[in-house]
Amino acid sequence: MVSMKKVLKFLVFSSLFVSGFVLDANAYVEKNSAVIRIMNKAAGKVQTVTLPVGKEAEFEKLSIMIRTCKQTDPFQAENFFAFVEMSKKSEGKIFSGWMNANEPGENPVQNADYDVWLVKCE
Repeated sequence: MVSMKKVLKFLVFSSLFVSGFVLDANAYVEKNSAVIRIMNKAAGKVQTVTLPVGKEAEFEKLSIMIRTCKQTDPFQAENFFAFVEMSKKSEGKIFSGWMNANEPGENPVQNADYDVWLVKCE
């Protein structure tokens, strides 16, 4: 017959092993650039642009800074996240927050002239 101590040791060990495995599975891979899609509503044009992480980039009236771009662990369902800051020359900062490639409507850029989405990180 199995003693209660052995059962408790097994449960503690297995819970530590499982929690450690789950924590490792939520790792992210840092990427060097973000691919974003920008729609100029007035012109009716959509362009896909690759921007480097950590460098401010100009696009028409927008100034865009990608602070970080991450991909989910390769063993999980593919998704990308980027922390983006955007300002418009005439209005100042119009967006600062996380974008999620699989859920573009979660943190949309709400501006009268532009819509911006994260496509992926490279």
